[in-house]
Amino acid sequence: MAKLEALIFDVDGTLADTEKDGHRVAFNRAFADAGLDWEWSVALYGELLAVTGGKERIRYYLDSFNTDFERPADLDGFIAALHKQKTAHYTSMLAEGAIPMRNGVRRLLDEVREAGLRLAIATTTTPANVSALLQHALDPAAEEWFEVIAAGDIVPAKKPAPDIYTWAMEQMKLSPEQCIAFEDSENGVKSAASAGIGSILVTTNDYTEDHDFNGAALVLDQLGDPDDSFRVISGDAGGAGYVDLALLRAFHGRG
Repeated sequence: MAKLEALIFDVDGTLADTEKDGHRVAFNRAFADAGLDWEWSVALYGELLAVTGGKERIRYYLDSFNTDFERPADLDGFIAALHKQKTAHYTSMLAEGAIPMRNGVRRLLDEVREAGLRLAIATTTTPANVSALLQHALDPAAEEWFEVIAAGDIVPAKKPAPDIYTWAMEQMKLSPEQCIAFEDSENGVKSAASAGIGSILVTTNDYTEDHDFNGAALVLDQLGDPDDSFRVISGDAGGAGYVDLALLRAFHGRG
């Protein structure tokens, strides 16, 4: 079995619960700024999350939920402008400290960094969103903790395509067998698995708890902490109550 060398993290829903009270709210503010009467409810946004990528999500909304909307001649430009304004609102929310990291994230990152494991990010969100989240919710220098930040449109095909994971591993010159992927969604698991990663750990959230996580070796409700144990949804955590380096080393290679 290859030695564990790196941890690759998704961002939205994995490092932080960013969707319901972060991205969704920012989208609605951008729509209001543009004079649109669109309002993405919590339930509707859950359906829109079937599509990864913010610009792609707006297009999916128009195609599937707002077909009567009179589309401008330059639809791509219209969507890009909306998305740019949404990103501005989202990064402002992060700067205000509105979105904290999920339970156990900082503890685990500190431990694995101390042990010398390499870190990367593989996400469909924009680089600006990643930077703002890491700086404001984790540490001002947190971007430097991650050797590779694979984000946004750096690859042509977004999750569930494997491209973002494949690109990240190529940059690190690592094989899938040397990595563990951390995800929160069905599309994320499909992406990591299609890239050849067998060791996939999922932490669910309100939007993804009913997803099909076939391909993940361990599914938990959170990373947990010594005083706040995770709940095992599927897989074998070996009796542990929170994710630490010992559990990751035992878990690695099970996929």
